[in-house]
Amino acid sequence: MPVVAPVRRTAARMAALIAATVALGVAATPAVVAPAAAAPPLTARAPGDDPEGGTPALRAQLEAASKGWLDAKDALAKSVTRQQKINEQLATIEKDLAVRDQKVGVIAGLAYRTGRLGPASALLTSDSPDSFMDRVAALDAVAANEDRELRGLLSTREQANQAKAALNREITEQRKQVAVMEKRKQQAEQALVVANRKAAASTPSGGSNSTRSATAKPAPRNPDGSWPPESCSVNDPTPADGCITPRTLHALNQAKAAGFTRYVSCYRPGGSGEHPKGRACDFAAQKNGFGGDATGGDKTYGDNLAAYFKNNASRLGVLYVIWYRQIWLPSSGWKSYSGAGGDPSSDHTNHVHLSVY
Repeated sequence: MPVVAPVRRTAARMAALIAATVALGVAATPAVVAPAAAAPPLTARAPGDDPEGGTPALRAQLEAASKGWLDAKDALAKSVTRQQKINEQLATIEKDLAVRDQKVGVIAGLAYRTGRLGPASALLTSDSPDSFMDRVAALDAVAANEDRELRGLLSTREQANQAKAALNREITEQRKQVAVMEKRKQQAEQALVVANRKAAASTPSGGSNSTRSATAKPAPRNPDGSWPPESCSVNDPTPADGCITPRTLHALNQAKAAGFTRYVSCYRPGGSGEHPKGRACDFAAQKNGFGGDATGGDKTYGDNLAAYFKNNASRLGVLYVIWYRQIWLPSSGWKSYSGAGGDPSSDHTNHVHLSVY
């Protein structure tokens, strides 16, 4: 019995020590674990009031160039469609013209061989008043038929001339739009050259042309194929808490449907660019928010997401995509995008930036 008491006291002290240690560990846990579990604060940004990277002037140039290029591309596509319809109409007119040419040729040949039947000839060859009236009626019918065929031939030729003139106008329009597209392409590339003058170009990190991506559901267009203007009119479902355009929401939902479900922030009230207009979203490469440079699986996630937006650009109305010091433009493909603040957010090494029309 004397031995049992010390053993019990020792066991009690051990239990109390263990309980205290556990309690201390639980109390200390929030200070250690909470920062890793919670979404990182959106502070990994370039200094200043405009944290997107680049300059307001550069983004304005890129927006204008990309919009101009896409508008010219749509105009070119509509012109090509009109040209195809005109070609079909012209083919039909040419067939009709060949038939009418043949009919008028037959009439002319017959008149050349037999001579025209005039009133005097009808009178001289008639043996009675009734016969004369019959011949006059026949003469009127022949004249009416000849006149109809001749007018039809002239009208068909005029239609053919008008169709050819319209075709020439479409060809001129297409040359104009191709020139506009080239000008807009040069505008964007020159703006990047100026911005990147002090930076060395690197290999694009945003995904190659061969990258396979899910096919996005096309955003609504106008009946003529152009993009309708949209305002910041729908609620931003991301933690940014603001407004975005319906087309931006469509792109966001399509990306989520394709499996890109990590942290996203869209609307931002301050600064320049498309965020305050509700036309841009930042897709974090990491699961919980914007941290440091993306590496490993996070880098692969960003590569795949950038490639998804590039491959679905015409369906989603993409103006440009920025990822890992690179920018993708519909006119030029991947280009170096430097001159930022040197931090992961302005260098876009921790998130994929999407701007839509």
